[in-house]
Amino acid sequence: MATIRSRGERGDGVEIVLTDVNPYGSRTLVVEGDETSSVAYLCGPEGTVHGAVWLANHGQAPETADPSRLASGLPPVAPRANTRRPGGRPPPAGLRTLWFEEGDGVALYENDELLAVIPGWADMSRDMPGYSLDAVGEWPFAWSLEDALEGLAPRLAKARAYWDWRGGDGTWATFQQFVMGHLDRKVGTAGRFWDAGGERMPTVGITERPPERGREHTILSTVGMSCQRMPTVEQYIEQPEAHARVELAVATPGDPRDAARLFLWLGQYPWHSVTWLGHGHTAKWYHRPETFPLGSGYSGVVMLTGLPGLPDLSGFAFGGEAVQWLWLVPITAEELRLVAESDYRALLPRLSADRLTPGG
Repeated sequence: MATIRSRGERGDGVEIVLTDVNPYGSRTLVVEGDETSSVAYLCGPEGTVHGAVWLANHGQAPETADPSRLASGLPPVAPRANTRRPGGRPPPAGLRTLWFEEGDGVALYENDELLAVIPGWADMSRDMPGYSLDAVGEWPFAWSLEDALEGLAPRLAKARAYWDWRGGDGTWATFQQFVMGHLDRKVGTAGRFWDAGGERMPTVGITERPPERGREHTILSTVGMSCQRMPTVEQYIEQPEAHARVELAVATPGDPRDAARLFLWLGQYPWHSVTWLGHGHTAKWYHRPETFPLGSGYSGVVMLTGLPGLPDLSGFAFGGEAVQWLWLVPITAEELRLVAESDYRALLPRLSADRLTPGG
């Protein structure tokens, strides 16, 4: 993938006119242009370009694309057949952004007019650019926004409504109260509550539910992951609305503070790494195996829903979408390899009752 250059490194007449980072710090929109054309790039933290879209020509369109501009690192120029304005238009001004709730895509507005959209599924390595208002048909750096607007408009309306709601007074406290009330009914009395997010979005907490109702183990759950949809789910699941919102849970007879470290590791992971977590997924512990929070001998976790012997945490929804609780079950390095080679179902016969409540 290409890497975007900073303003100070250009020196070729190209100006960076907008840089905007998503709320999770995982994607940056960079808009740049010269006297000939403008383009927008969706970049990762290291500047790697994940998506791009041509915005406009600023002069007469050529009959064919000019590959020498791309070879020189200059913004692409749309050929005459692929632009609504063959005579060009002035460089865009008054730009503002609207990030998708997941943070993996973004819409670009010029004042109040939608100028372009780079969705999370844009991928230049697969010849899938973003959508541009000025584009006609499809060419390697832009697809027609007009042709895609019927599908994109509801998505943008939801994104606007979400961020308007998220910026309101007391919204996080209200959401937290709803999740805590759900867990009160499903699990029992709340104990301690810890912050798992620090100063970074998304806001995630950890709630402790001490032993009661005949159980001898403490149950911990995240609070806040389901407040925003996870990125990239729609690229892998036919019905993303059933899988896009999750919370994590773990049961342990040991010190709850040890088990809580799993949530410090995974609670914000989907949005910072632009990925998703779901039933059957695994995660390898990022540090030395002997530091794994649920006991030595394990190297990671498998995430499973609806485990026997543990409370059924289903029944909570947000944004009109059901929330899945994923139980974290420790697995060995060998089992991590087994899942990678086959499927999580190969693990199920190995998961004894004591494995579901580890850490004692």
